[in-house]
Amino acid sequence: MSVYVICGATATGKSDLAVVLAQTVDAEIINADSMQLYRGMDIGTAKLSLDERGGIPHHLLDVLDVTQDASVAWYQHTARDLITDIELRGKNVVIVGGTGLYIKAILDDLNFPDTDPTVRTSLNELAEKIGAPAMFEKLQKLDPAAALAIDKENLRRVIRALEVIEITGKPFTANLPRKESTKYPLARQFGLVMDRPTLATRIADRVDRMWDLGLEAETDSLIEAGIKQGRTAQLALGYAQILKSRAGIFTPDEAREDTKRATRQYARRQETWFSRDPRIQWISPSMPRLESVMELLSKPAPRVSD
Repeated sequence: MSVYVICGATATGKSDLAVVLAQTVDAEIINADSMQLYRGMDIGTAKLSLDERGGIPHHLLDVLDVTQDASVAWYQHTARDLITDIELRGKNVVIVGGTGLYIKAILDDLNFPDTDPTVRTSLNELAEKIGAPAMFEKLQKLDPAAALAIDKENLRRVIRALEVIEITGKPFTANLPRKESTKYPLARQFGLVMDRPTLATRIADRVDRMWDLGLEAETDSLIEAGIKQGRTAQLALGYAQILKSRAGIFTPDEAREDTKRATRQYARRQETWFSRDPRIQWISPSMPRLESVMELLSKPAPRVSD
């Protein structure tokens, strides 16, 4: 059994390549996009339709209600169990997505301490006093690398990172392994890279297409499903902006434009995160993507120095 990873920034074409690769190497696909876990969040997460999945089984799509919150530990356990199950069926595995921490959780020994109720309560009380922006600034000072990987509006994850820092006395990112994969040492990772102007255009086009496909109506249906009670789902790009529009904070046009801006920022954070992993082999739009992956697979994996 082989494990392949397709990663990179949003709107670079990861999902389509993953399907073609899975068809070629007889694999099943595991989603590593934190927002595609949610039922009903289809348009705004660019979730592939059943037809677009090309007959390939996709796992960890539509597994949570928008009122539920996922954790890295839950994702790690669930994804690894799926890999074992797929292996028992004699299939290979393709992991695809842009949530770098989820991918690292699958591949590497990523183990965070349990929650400390006293520390968590203290941080929640502090957040109520000083607000989410100040909490994020605190994280930036204590662990700039973690701040790059965490959405500043995701207060739950900001607090969790600060909790780990306080419990361990080390930066949040100090808990992330820096060496080769220990769980799946033969896993091959491929990243899709695109120049900034081209990616910005693709992001703008994708956001406009989402609005045309009915993202506002989809968000309204999710409001009825309780998305405002979910701490994670309501922060998803596009949905968050439309929720603000419904609350009178944005006009509809402002919501669309802010989605484009926030998505560009998110793409830059993704690029920064993935650029730190020397195991990833990069493929540009000018290269035939499947052919490039297969060619790289015929060669030894890149060596990673200690």
